[in-house]
Amino acid sequence: CPSGGAEYHQAVETLAYNNFRVRLAETSAELDASQALRYRVFYEEMKASPSAEMRSSKRDFDSFDEICDHLLVIDTDRANGVPGVVGTYRLLRRSVALRHSGFYSAQEYDLTPLLQWDGEIVELGRSCVDTGYRSRAVMQMLWRGLAEYVRVHDLELMFGCASFPGTEPAQLAAQLSYLHHYHLAPPALRPRALAQHYVPMGILPQADFDAQAVLAELPPLIKGYLRVGGFVGDGAVVDHPFNTTDVCVIVKTDQLSDKYDKRYRRPSSPADSL
Repeated sequence: CPSGGAEYHQAVETLAYNNFRVRLAETSAELDASQALRYRVFYEEMKASPSAEMRSSKRDFDSFDEICDHLLVIDTDRANGVPGVVGTYRLLRRSVALRHSGFYSAQEYDLTPLLQWDGEIVELGRSCVDTGYRSRAVMQMLWRGLAEYVRVHDLELMFGCASFPGTEPAQLAAQLSYLHHYHLAPPALRPRALAQHYVPMGILPQADFDAQAVLAELPPLIKGYLRVGGFVGDGAVVDHPFNTTDVCVIVKTDQLSDKYDKRYRRPSSPADSL
């Protein structure tokens, strides 16, 4: 099953706005369209290094896809017989991960503090939006779908690797230092990059950069997490195959601000807009 398997799957209401729909993948064709979008963004646009099989199929995939839920934004005007997937998120709940091979992020981070959390937690990953759809509306549809998923599964904690383009941490010194000084997770929720991957984030002292200017320059996804109360773990990780430098982001859902509820949850009536 393309969305977590029948034994794990729980319906999440389809959200609609104009020609867009946001819901979980329900068919193999929809999962395939999501993997094709991921390939275009990660490998063709961001210059990640695909395996021979990925290059041949022009799909981004791994063993985690089979057990994850795949949140999609679908442009119904673009379908033409093929799912018009223009945005996606890959979601893996602990209750599912523990039945299989664990979390994807465990390849880069020691997740022990998060695994000690009593409530249900979910890993977010493979987030991307088609190059022609990077508007506020599409991003908010993804976030609204995520908020509905959090509600349905009573999730208390979200986490996952978020990325900066490039593999030279020195070129990201101000951004990494800003996250380290201003948004480091409390010790009880602080994953640490595995020793073999650990890159210190506190490269610069606070006096050496303009915090507001650096915040404005952060990748949109990382800024989005910070706006809803997100923290980062200890240490960055250089991911050479994906041509990125990763940080681990953690968000407690009970700390989501009123802005999140107003901007990202499902409108209370059709008249409400994004």
